[in-house]
Amino acid sequence: MTMDRDTREAVPDGIAADLQDCVRTLAQRSPDHRRVGPFTLRYNPAWDIPPANYAVPDAGAAPTKAEIDQLVAAFRALQRLPRLEFQPACAPELEPALLAAGFTVERRAPLMACAPGGLREPGPVDGIAFGEPADDAAYAAAAAVQNLAYGGTGEADEGAIRWLRTAAAGGGVAGVATDTSDGTTVGAGGCSVPVDGLSELAGLAVAASHRRRGIGAGLSAYLTATAFARGCRLVWLEPADAAIERIYAGIGYRRVAEKVDVSLAP
Repeated sequence: MTMDRDTREAVPDGIAADLQDCVRTLAQRSPDHRRVGPFTLRYNPAWDIPPANYAVPDAGAAPTKAEIDQLVAAFRALQRLPRLEFQPACAPELEPALLAAGFTVERRAPLMACAPGGLREPGPVDGIAFGEPADDAAYAAAAAVQNLAYGGTGEADEGAIRWLRTAAAGGGVAGVATDTSDGTTVGAGGCSVPVDGLSELAGLAVAASHRRRGIGAGLSAYLTATAFARGCRLVWLEPADAAIERIYAGIGYRRVAEKVDVSLAP
């Protein structure tokens, strides 16, 4: 991968393994996680969406068929889709073993990262203010925006509220975009509790009525800058598609690794 000189200085070489360690550590810190063979199963009893329930492999994991079967059984017992998220480069033997066991690839996506020296903050967005949720109602409004943007009903999701609150309380960030004309929450997202100075920007959502106005870029930059102000040395994320990747690239994020999501159909 070729990078310009400024980006090489901002994002350290070899950061991919650190990102995988960060994901694994967060999974192991989750209160309801399970250890199954060379895997940590991140289980969220209050939030049944697949992105909140997945397994992370140990570094260099090369599981046996029996260990994969045990992992599948653990997911089934919890009434969750058997699913893993990982960087193939950090466990080269894992993907072939999973595919042989019947798993299929959901998607491959780049991981992007930004360090303080690389952030390029966009200009202000007319009629929009960025900040943090101030009370229970603000957290519920943020979660409702996320729920609707990701295919839900638009009701506040307790799992999303808990994630935002945990991030804010643990040194990460919960952020919202507010329409200053009426005080409506029109965007939401967060940066996770940091692990060794690394934080994941996740759950970014903008209300359909306010898209294509630069709110996503503005809120992402706000979250990133706030995480840096709180001592994070690197913020990373997984863009949903090529168009979203271009938005993040515009504020200074750069590709640093590839991630794969695999699952086993019911």
